[in-house]
Amino acid sequence: MVDAPPMSLLAYAATFTAAALACLAGLGRLSVIDDDATRRGMAGLLVTSTLWAASHVVFLLAPVRGVRLAAYYGGLVVGFAAVGAWLYFCSAYTGRALHRNRTYRRVAVGVFVAVIAVKLTNPLHGRYLTATFRATPFPHLAIQHGLLHWLAMGLSYALAAVGGFMLLELFTLTEADTRPLVALLGLMALPLGFDFLGRTSPALVDMTYEPLGVAVFAVGVLFVASTRFQVVRLADDGDDPVVVIGEGGTVRDVNEAAIELFPTLADAVGDPLGDRLPVLADRLADDERVLELERDGETRYYLLSTNPFVVGGARHGRVVVVSNITREERYRQKIERQNERLGRLAGVISHDLRNPLNVATGHLELARSQRDDENLQAVADSLDRIQGLIESLLALAQKGLDIGERRPVSLAALAEASWSTVDTGDAELVVAGDLRFEADPDRLRQALENLFRNSAEHAGGDAVVTVGPLAGDAGGFFVADDGPGVPPGRREEVLAFGESGGDGSGLGLAIIDTIAEAHGWTLTLTDADGGGARFEFVGIESADPDTGVARPGAERAADQSGSRQR
Repeated sequence: MVDAPPMSLLAYAATFTAAALACLAGLGRLSVIDDDATRRGMAGLLVTSTLWAASHVVFLLAPVRGVRLAAYYGGLVVGFAAVGAWLYFCSAYTGRALHRNRTYRRVAVGVFVAVIAVKLTNPLHGRYLTATFRATPFPHLAIQHGLLHWLAMGLSYALAAVGGFMLLELFTLTEADTRPLVALLGLMALPLGFDFLGRTSPALVDMTYEPLGVAVFAVGVLFVASTRFQVVRLADDGDDPVVVIGEGGTVRDVNEAAIELFPTLADAVGDPLGDRLPVLADRLADDERVLELERDGETRYYLLSTNPFVVGGARHGRVVVVSNITREERYRQKIERQNERLGRLAGVISHDLRNPLNVATGHLELARSQRDDENLQAVADSLDRIQGLIESLLALAQKGLDIGERRPVSLAALAEASWSTVDTGDAELVVAGDLRFEADPDRLRQALENLFRNSAEHAGGDAVVTVGPLAGDAGGFFVADDGPGVPPGRREEVLAFGESGGDGSGLGLAIIDTIAEAHGWTLTLTDADGGGARFEFVGIESADPDTGVARPGAERAADQSGSRQR
């Protein structure tokens, strides 16, 4: 007849079995965590702790010494892996970036492999542990630990303490009532006392009891305090002010940034938002997205981003993120005012300049129909130049810094199309490569046409104009000619209004610079290889990384590569 296991042994086995089952049950509740990284960290912690607790059960109940030792070694592996999962979870939950840092992750893998190698090679060196039979408190395989074990345990405890400090810091800084979460963190650390008793007293078996603490923590945050657990994470998510509002309009939590921006929210948890911060409550009620506040004698603007606060599929309120957009809003208002002024200028140009010009042109045509001489031709040329100036001014006034919808464009195709519509005489276009990116094709074509006119006028009738992508990682394209170029001292001023461009109006190059700025690009003027002017559009993101590879010295090799067009 086989003797039944002692009740104390069964109690140990039942306790660790319950811990394993609790961790397994926690896997089914991971959906209450909406952050992917935090959910992955918790999943890793639950899986490793389940295996860790299960290895303890096998270690206690297996009838064969070899199986017990194998289970113990398995527990050493998954137990140390649980420390890594714990750190990952704590970093993700508290909004840190340690779990995403590749260097830290490589170091962690290296340390894990080294420590596990020391543990699993114990049968060879015997410096990690030895195992002997012991009869109290029940017959079991007792483990005597060596120096390497204490070094590994010290490292594990230190790493676990780092994770615990991350959580404790977050729990103490948030305005919400985090006492239940702090209590769960304390219960999770309680098995450390059992570890100490097991090593110093025969009343407990000398083994690691941490799976019990993980089980308590998992059940607590996933089943009991899941809503509070999510509120704390959301309130601390990012550097922007965050206000968590319950379904009834009460303040559920705020972060430090929110209190700094809205001092009335200090100690506001549980109070109606309308009582503490009516200006924000009114904006949210009216579904307004921009909040204006007077701070330090100036008006500041904040964007209100609202998302539902959902835990386990149930909505518990909403999360409001307040982002400072003062710079963007001021720029938008500046552009709006500028466009209004330009719109008024367009009206003046259309009426006060075009009408007299049309009258003068009509009288000129009448005079030329009666007689034609060089003086009348000179007048016609001057009127044409004035007409070009008016058209350029009108185009700039009507469009301002606005651009239309960005669409994928081909630099080569757009350059060839622009060249075909410009009177460039005997000048030649060389396309030294293609670049695909997103832009307003109409405005970009306007810029290219102005550049081509400028090159044809200043580089001579037989000029060679080269277009191609920039070399290296600069991100952009160039337009270069083989003319006399522009002296370094005049390069900034030629892009300013009033300097003569290809249309002779003093606006051509300024319009090009305006179009580049409207796209978010930078236009620079430098020397082309072999002389001439080179305009570079920098800051363009290629739509296809496999295209737009420029060849250094494309201008010099233009006669051997690329397409040519007259």
